[in-house]
Amino acid sequence: MSDRLPHEKGFHISWDQIHRDARALAWRLEKAGPGDGGAWRAVVAITRGGMAPAMIMARELDIRTVDTISVKSYDHQHQTAAKVLKSPDESLMGDGTGILIVDDLVDSGKTLELVRELYPQAHFATVYAKPKGRPMVDTFITEVSQDTWIFFPWDMALQYVEPYRGTD
Repeated sequence: MSDRLPHEKGFHISWDQIHRDARALAWRLEKAGPGDGGAWRAVVAITRGGMAPAMIMARELDIRTVDTISVKSYDHQHQTAAKVLKSPDESLMGDGTGILIVDDLVDSGKTLELVRELYPQAHFATVYAKPKGRPMVDTFITEVSQDTWIFFPWDMALQYVEPYRGTD
């Protein structure tokens, strides 16, 4: 039994780490798109967390068409019902064929489930995955336990932290 809160089991990601992991995800998806040559037609970032990895992946895969879908599924550290706030260009998307949809993390899978209903033929890639959401993602780099809270660099500031054990 632990006295720690769920978000205290943290996995801290630096800017360097998210960059390395997003590049690794891009390398895994190189030439994996549909059709001759395996090129992707576009990258769509799930905002806000998917924006940094999508930008890195678009650069690595030389994809010039980048759009976003804004889905709200968290209120700070509390998960809520997923809802689309902004959709990508409808003429670009179709059923999602040739579209690479990118997010930072799949947790419960509810965000990806909602987006997958809209674009069933798209390829869903996340940098990190938790077990409950893993069936919703096609490609990911690192799996973490369901009870781990991932602290992304855009959510953090440098500050003093008490030692895990002891005070000297």
